[in-house]
Amino acid sequence: MADVRCLPVPEGLADERVDAALARLFGFSRTKAADLAAQGAVTVDGRPVGKSDRVAAGAVLEVVLPDVDAPAGVEVVAEPVPGMSVVYDDDDIVVVDKPVGVAAHPSVGWSGPTVVGGLAAAGYRISTSGASERQGIVSRLDVGTSGLMVVCKSEYAYSMLKRAFRDRRVDKTYHALVQGLPDPVVGTIDAPIGRHPAYDYKYAVMKSGKHAVTHYEVVEAFGPASLVEVHLETGRTHQIRVHFAATRHPCAGDPLYGSDPVLARRLRLERQWLHATGLGFDHPGSGEYVTFSSTYPADLQQALDILSD
Repeated sequence: MADVRCLPVPEGLADERVDAALARLFGFSRTKAADLAAQGAVTVDGRPVGKSDRVAAGAVLEVVLPDVDAPAGVEVVAEPVPGMSVVYDDDDIVVVDKPVGVAAHPSVGWSGPTVVGGLAAAGYRISTSGASERQGIVSRLDVGTSGLMVVCKSEYAYSMLKRAFRDRRVDKTYHALVQGLPDPVVGTIDAPIGRHPAYDYKYAVMKSGKHAVTHYEVVEAFGPASLVEVHLETGRTHQIRVHFAATRHPCAGDPLYGSDPVLARRLRLERQWLHATGLGFDHPGSGEYVTFSSTYPADLQQALDILSD
């Protein structure tokens, strides 16, 4: 059964190539996007386009993924992931620092690298609990978000950490560069999030959505943007991006949720400025509280350096 994905082109992607726009909006690799365009599976405002055609703001970009099996049929491909480092490893868990452009696990329409595939290529034995393509995964990061992820190696660890995430007993810390200056500088965004009523693969604050709470504190204000530390009480898809966009402070470099393309170009950002910097939880084996931290990758640090000059 064909899988159809459709979204309007945001201002931040105006005049981008079709393959670049597909990659930014839907998380495809550029190679996958180019292949789909070559197959005639991509249209802009109903007109078939090639990979190098340009898109206009507001145009409707649609891609058809033909003959797609259900997600349960997705297989894990053992493939090394350049730039992914192992922060911690024992008999129960492995904590990785995920680079941008890497998915947590295989999924329909994604042909790029994954954390699960990278660990398999490195010889790690991962828990077999959960769907086959999501083995050991208890929490995910977006393809465009970098930082810390924990993957379970034992069945017991998977069960314990899955429950800990569900019961909100895991401390998740993120840093985000958001446009403008949030007011107040220390606050909580409590607003339900649901799938956007008009566009797949986009989310929005809406009354019918699921309970979502984001706590934040401004770390440094730069004028056009502010660095904020974020602690998630819940873990909804795109939660940080949606909540800050709803308060008119979208993450810099995030055109899907209304970021300023001029600022993104100035900061040389090719993705949203969002990084999972800290992770803390009771170790499923020892019961001891453990914490892990991650420094900013080069592209995010470069954006801060530009703002600081």
